[in-house]
Amino acid sequence: MFRPFLAALLAGVLTMPAAGMAEELMKEAQETFKPIPSVVPAVKGNAVTREKVELGKMLFFEPRLSASHLISCNTCHNLGMGGDDNLETSIGHGWQKGPRNAPTVFNAVFNAAQFWDGRAEDLKAQAKGPVQAGVEMNNTPENVEVTLKSLGEYVDRFTKAFPGEKDPVTFDNMAMAIEAFEATLITPGSRFDQYLEGNAGVLNAQEKEGLRLFMDKGCATCHAGVNLGGEGYYPFGVVEKPGAEILPRDDKGRFAVTKTAADNYVFRSSPLRNIELTAPYFHSGKVWSLRQAVAIMGESQLGETLNDAEVDAITAFLKTLTGEQPRIEIPILPVSAPTTPKPVDTRP
Repeated sequence: MFRPFLAALLAGVLTMPAAGMAEELMKEAQETFKPIPSVVPAVKGNAVTREKVELGKMLFFEPRLSASHLISCNTCHNLGMGGDDNLETSIGHGWQKGPRNAPTVFNAVFNAAQFWDGRAEDLKAQAKGPVQAGVEMNNTPENVEVTLKSLGEYVDRFTKAFPGEKDPVTFDNMAMAIEAFEATLITPGSRFDQYLEGNAGVLNAQEKEGLRLFMDKGCATCHAGVNLGGEGYYPFGVVEKPGAEILPRDDKGRFAVTKTAADNYVFRSSPLRNIELTAPYFHSGKVWSLRQAVAIMGESQLGETLNDAEVDAITAFLKTLTGEQPRIEIPILPVSAPTTPKPVDTRP
């Protein structure tokens, strides 16, 4: 009788430290990160109404916001491909190549600012930029308004989405509608979210080890919060700058916005939600392997050469950040009218 009791007691004692460590890991993770909410978050200064969201969805897929009638928001932020275009850098007006990798639109509502350099304070400001950029959609606010006003269905929808306004079809309201729609593009329910909500068994041993390394090595210093990033600005190459093939020397990041020398090669920390779906990586889009991206970040940001087991574990953890992808019904867009501005021919 004594031996089985002693064996059970010893077994219990021996497993207590492991149980305590597991509990401590979850507690630290819950303090560092937050799960994506299952409800659409509020947007400052922009009520997310059903009418506005439906209009924003149409505009998100509307190629006539571009001068060529070829490029829509979904072109570079494809909702069927992780919310980006899976290209090194996007292809815009006249087949021009954009300067930076397109960030995912999924969960962008949780970012402190938009674009790699944070030059847009919110999704509304972000929505205006590509429409006017010569390398992207190459259009003007005036032409956008003329186009939308030529289409009766849009006039009706703007009137319902922005009730009481004398002239609801405006460039600003276009951006607000797109912002409202993009606020709905959240990806809750990832295995990591379930872990943060108390389900310890949803992650395997390697994934938990990756989480521990992610926090202990210092990755969570820049990649914390709801979006595991997107909340601050940091130099790319805190310890050692990557080579020019990954960090182009002519792109100085946030310096272009602030004109402050301290912001040379400073970028907004990349949100890591759904990261396995959004290759290639970094603002240059030069790295196609998530595993390679982890190794590069270890050397450039932490000053540490991670061994193969550590890289594998962190990579495995990052794959637990893939959430439920939004299911969007493609909208039917109104047919162009005789008064709709004609597309600009961009063929060579």
